[in-house]
Amino acid sequence: MALEDAKTQVDQAFTRADLRGLTHENTFGGATSFLRRRYTKDLGGVDLAVTGVPFDQAVTNRPGARLGPRAIREASCLQPYDPPFGWGYDPLGQIAIADYGDMAFDYAKVSEFPAALRGHIGGILSAGAGAIMLGGDHYCTLPALQAHAEKYGPMSVIQFDAHSDLWADDDMDRIDHGTMMYKAVKTGVVDPARSVQIGIRTECDDYLGMSYIDARSVHEQGAAAVVARAKELVGDNPVYISFDIDALDPAFAPGTGTPVWGGLASWQAAAILRDLAGINLVGGDIMEVSPPFDTTGATAVAGAHVAMELIALWGWTRRA
Repeated sequence: MALEDAKTQVDQAFTRADLRGLTHENTFGGATSFLRRRYTKDLGGVDLAVTGVPFDQAVTNRPGARLGPRAIREASCLQPYDPPFGWGYDPLGQIAIADYGDMAFDYAKVSEFPAALRGHIGGILSAGAGAIMLGGDHYCTLPALQAHAEKYGPMSVIQFDAHSDLWADDDMDRIDHGTMMYKAVKTGVVDPARSVQIGIRTECDDYLGMSYIDARSVHEQGAAAVVARAKELVGDNPVYISFDIDALDPAFAPGTGTPVWGGLASWQAAAILRDLAGINLVGGDIMEVSPPFDTTGATAVAGAHVAMELIALWGWTRRA
């Protein structure tokens, strides 16, 4: 395919015949699936499913993350016509990727949401595909981790975030984006000794045995040291990467519910994600993109690139 194919290619979200391959549809037109992948609920032959979870029951400050999946898909239309720079292989050409659409749920019955999301992700995994989730507030990561742990056992987690989400909350029925990792550790879904949080810059009294590399350490030690420590901790254990967009400094991603200054620059996040190649990544997510608070679209662009890096990481050990 080449740029001239834009003369005939349009709405590849519905019209593309193959789950693999680049797309040269006009970036400014057509149906905006993630990376112009085909929308489908049929997971036959799918290696990796990208799915949106438009849920923000409660965030610390500014709502709007329910609109994140839509904005990330739109921003991703800038990416599917070339392999991602620097990876040395073409994930879109070698991985059968589908846009599985958004999860359906009853917004008026919030208490039913956790089980519904766990089942949604579990259904993807049971079909033999991997799952990359576009959120949504950070609570969404807990049911996703539960679904992955059912298949892989206690997970290693690499969490990019300004906040630890480890604040004590022993009411396991509470749906709270700030306590989801506490519950994941307490219920044995996550192995804290083989996990790490990157970019932290808010207080936490007890990390429950989980390692962390705060934002200042990232700035001072550099990406290579961060990656070396992360790889040392996770080893060959199944890994889930959760990327809260507020891991980035508000200068790079203002569209989040919980902006905290002093965070990672986009280039730092890109370098760390890229150099994690080789870990046993089995799933991941990009959370808390809140487009109403960023009229430039920069936050959604960052979110789309994070999702693409997760796809490339997932495919790295599975590439031809």
